[in-house]
Amino acid sequence: MEATSRDSAAPLLAGLPAMLPALEAAYKDFHAHPELSMREHRTAAIAAKHLQDSGYDVTTGVGETGVVGLLRNGDGPTVMLRADMDALPIREATGLDYASKATAEDADGNSVPVAHACGHDMHVAWLMGVTSLFAGARDAWRGTLLAVFQPGEETAQGARAMIGDGLLTRFPKPEVVLGQHVMVGPAGMVAGSAGPITSAADSLQIRLFGRGAHGSMPQAAVDPVVMAASLVLRLQTIVSREIAATDAAVVTVGVLQAGSKENVIPDEAVIKLNVRTFDEGVRKHVLDAIARIANAEAAASGAPRPPEITPLDRYPLNVNDKQASERVAEALRRHFPADSVRHTGPAPASEDFGCFGTEWDVPSVFWFVGGTDPATYARAKAEGRVNDLPVNHSPLFAPVIHPTLQTGVEAMAIGALAWLGK
Repeated sequence: MEATSRDSAAPLLAGLPAMLPALEAAYKDFHAHPELSMREHRTAAIAAKHLQDSGYDVTTGVGETGVVGLLRNGDGPTVMLRADMDALPIREATGLDYASKATAEDADGNSVPVAHACGHDMHVAWLMGVTSLFAGARDAWRGTLLAVFQPGEETAQGARAMIGDGLLTRFPKPEVVLGQHVMVGPAGMVAGSAGPITSAADSLQIRLFGRGAHGSMPQAAVDPVVMAASLVLRLQTIVSREIAATDAAVVTVGVLQAGSKENVIPDEAVIKLNVRTFDEGVRKHVLDAIARIANAEAAASGAPRPPEITPLDRYPLNVNDKQASERVAEALRRHFPADSVRHTGPAPASEDFGCFGTEWDVPSVFWFVGGTDPATYARAKAEGRVNDLPVNHSPLFAPVIHPTLQTGVEAMAIGALAWLGK
């Protein structure tokens, strides 16, 4: 089937203006009531009821809290659309009148603030809008729509949990898997590219062992704080001195924990770090270097035992299929103004979205939708301050509702229509 044009999409999108107020209300509700990964019970229930009310065959509890909606509309391909639902243990600082004040118990039993600081609330609203459009305009398309509301993206659990719970055998195999993410960029803009689009990510914990003593007697200790500090600094040399300038990698230490009293040298220290790469060879080199340096620092410090290195989570490299990407881009270019559809390089952010296409062995396409007020973005760009704008995972991150909401619904609908259009 040919990629959709603005005219051919008109019947499908005709109902969108009337549903925008309800979608905005739903988005604000999700934003004010975020839920941690794999605990998205309220969000999942709302998504399931929406699908049921729209005439979809609905299956809940797929991979714990995942929701799958199936709408068959005659002969034609099956297209999977995915939205993630989970929020982050972050205290929101946007000051919005619908800002989250929620708290929840994390996996360690601690009470933590919770906020939709990555835009997954917008993703859920987008997919709700798209599923309504397809349900309400069946004369405009043919085939099967497979809508997946996924849990646990932030912890790299959700996609694998749904796959492990029989997603691939319980539902029709799609011809293509499509997804999108709100990011910093002028609202109203969509951007993507063929090839790698989000990085592989590995999170690790390194536990360093020392020998505790009184703070006044360092000669009696093996200080794990100094060991950890040296390790943090030395790890930065992996990218600067071991990775070629033509390759890309990021090594970030996000946690350094040791001791509880200023005059006590503790027995151990813990650091947690995150690695982003776009090439499997580079990834292996970085991970091997981390282990080599950690063991060497421990030996140089006279540690009583080698460090413990524990993997925490892993995201696969997300690669957009070339032909499917071109098909989506062509459809988007035909629908949106020319300057609203842009090419972008791969982002160092990571996603488990790619698991679906990989496990099903079908093409997948993932793209970005801008969520920053266009005037604010233009001013920041003119002043060289784009890096000062609140990014995903910031306590200040919150996309502007308009036109982000409408743009995302249109983009996902247009992408699906590139396969399902009559």
